[in-house]
Amino acid sequence: MSAPVISEVAEGSPASRAGLKVGDVLVSVNGIEPLDVIEYQQLVDGPLVKLVIRRPDAPVDRRVSIEKLDGEPFGIRVDSAVFDRIRTCDNHCEFCFIYQLPKGLRKSLYLKDDDYRLSFLYGNFTTLTRFTELDAERVITERLSPLYVSIHATDPEVRAAMLRNKRGATSLRWLDVLLDAGIEIHGQVVVCPGVNDGLILEQTLLDCLDRFGSLASVAVVPLGLSKHSTEAAMRPHSLEEASDVLSLVEAVSDAGARLRGRRTIFASDEYYLMAERPLRALSYYADIDQFENGIGMAAQFVADATGASEASIGRHSGFFQAVDGAPPWGYRSERSALDSPRSTERPTLLTGTFGAPILQAALHELGRADVEVVPVANDYFGGTTGVTGLLTGEDLTRVITQVGVDRRWVLPDVCLNEGRFLDGSTVTDLPAPVEVVATTGSALRALLERAPLPASLS
Repeated sequence: MSAPVISEVAEGSPASRAGLKVGDVLVSVNGIEPLDVIEYQQLVDGPLVKLVIRRPDAPVDRRVSIEKLDGEPFGIRVDSAVFDRIRTCDNHCEFCFIYQLPKGLRKSLYLKDDDYRLSFLYGNFTTLTRFTELDAERVITERLSPLYVSIHATDPEVRAAMLRNKRGATSLRWLDVLLDAGIEIHGQVVVCPGVNDGLILEQTLLDCLDRFGSLASVAVVPLGLSKHSTEAAMRPHSLEEASDVLSLVEAVSDAGARLRGRRTIFASDEYYLMAERPLRALSYYADIDQFENGIGMAAQFVADATGASEASIGRHSGFFQAVDGAPPWGYRSERSALDSPRSTERPTLLTGTFGAPILQAALHELGRADVEVVPVANDYFGGTTGVTGLLTGEDLTRVITQVGVDRRWVLPDVCLNEGRFLDGSTVTDLPAPVEVVATTGSALRALLERAPLPASLS
């Protein structure tokens, strides 16, 4: 177990007034060595916080007592979310994207976690195959909610085979336990053609309405395949298969809405694009928390862009955020856009191939036919990879060079984590200046308001 290191101290905070500095090590808090940022934040929540601090240049540990107002933020950020050890995944799923990464990326990206704490903090999905009675007791006692659970299949044999882990056949019992205790849980089903689609998927979705009827939401998403996959059984959906999955999901979702008065089962926006069907309107979606799975993200983005809704697009946890980003101040991780120059020049919007039709729909609603959307094919990962969040500097460099550097290029921040693309490059490595804006419809609207329509279209 490694003690957390202070990475940031808020000016004027209780921690700052007590003389805490970046680089100080938190040996203990109120006599306890916290296991993670969740326990740490609970320990510093009271009016008196007693710390043991280790400073690299000091010969002995320092004891500090800090008084603060009730509810006042303590004011430090630490360098990790888990202090003991991230619970790694011992499944070997054929469709796991970690196994499909190319060599040479930064080491943290190859870490597979199956840690319920990262599910709570960052929205990572856990299979519960490493979940224990002590974990269940803590989640229920401390109300660590919501959690995000990978279901994939409720047939025990199919699920165990998909996870390549015999505990996959039994670990959904913890889902029963947590739901019975009132923990909010969002489920995920990654559909692999010929493996857990068809009748298997139908049974899984019906079980989500019946046995696991308290699930807050269930996202049905297609598997992602990169060109680096070595699994012969994994293949992309055909148009017909995507259409069949979408029809089944919508039929069960409709039945659930009639039965329970609210809709909880949704297909991802990707399925609508793959099946070449119109995307659903915002009114189709309930108050769910599955934007990172592409559930209703397109509808919310367009509504936000046109001013019909001012809601944000949810948490930008992004790919690998939990292991590669700093822990949050609160219990949720947020990404903020980089500072970018403001300009009145007409922008050219960079996006992934799945994001292009969504941006074009928003621009159509805004009457901005003058703004060009440039979809960037993801050659770095290849395969079916089309989401904007997985774009790399290498692919962006290729497209910007081909189209022309002499433009006002604009990029959404969803593909950056701590200022870096997944291939390790940064915006400054691109061959032309690129503005980075928040991945929200309102950010797009604000961008366009600063770039008036040409006279011929106004």
